[in-house]
Amino acid sequence: MNKKFFIAWIVIFVAWMAGSFIVHGVLLHDDYAKLSGLFRSEADAQPYFPLMILAHVLLAGAFVWIYSRGVEVRPWLPQGIRFGLAIAALTIVPTYIIYYVVQPMPGAVVVKQIVFDGILILILGVITAFLYRKPSA
Repeated sequence: MNKKFFIAWIVIFVAWMAGSFIVHGVLLHDDYAKLSGLFRSEADAQPYFPLMILAHVLLAGAFVWIYSRGVEVRPWLPQGIRFGLAIAALTIVPTYIIYYVVQPMPGAVVVKQIVFDGILILILGVITAFLYRKPSA
């Protein structure tokens, strides 16, 4: 772990928090409001917000750590997209499918969650690859 790792961790943490707010706080807000029985109210969720921050700190650190261990001397953009796809296939897609099985979530909401969070993970993969790119000679 070096300076580049910690800078990337911070950048990805900020980007992931902002992206998650856009996905879940803006794009899916109305869908979630219709499912109030499945989720805490915004007021009830506030005391737990530090756990949300902790979760994103862990997510960002693990995301950057995994990328930093497998980065190859290849073009950074396709590598970042590939990494984002792999992480989405490992986490986003199966997680929301599992939630769909155990919670009475509407299928349309699950599809939106997968698509929106999948796009976010692709963006995070590209950002990480950009941060780890080799400087031009």
